Amino acid sequence: MASGRNGTTYTGVTSDLPGRVHLHRNGLVDGFTKQHGCKHLVWYEAYEDLDAARLRELQMKKWKRAWKIELIERSNPQWKDLWEEIARPL
Repeated sequence: MASGRNGTTYTGVTSDLPGRVHLHRNGLVDGFTKQHGCKHLVWYEAYEDLDAARLRELQMKKWKRAWKIELIERSNPQWKDLWEEIARPL
């Protein structure tokens, strides 16, 4: 999640990406994303195994900001909101 292009980023893990993004987009989750306006889904990875996803999250949280930006821009150079790509009726 990001506040905008080159803005504040948030890395998290969930078993329900559309549901979790909906919560962040609408400010229904208190904490970092709400406080920093991280409402745009600009990058994601899908995993079959939740433990593997959690391990990746922990790894990425140790990354330098520049590495995260590079990862986002490799697949989403315009930082477009990917909500429509993953949205489903709630």
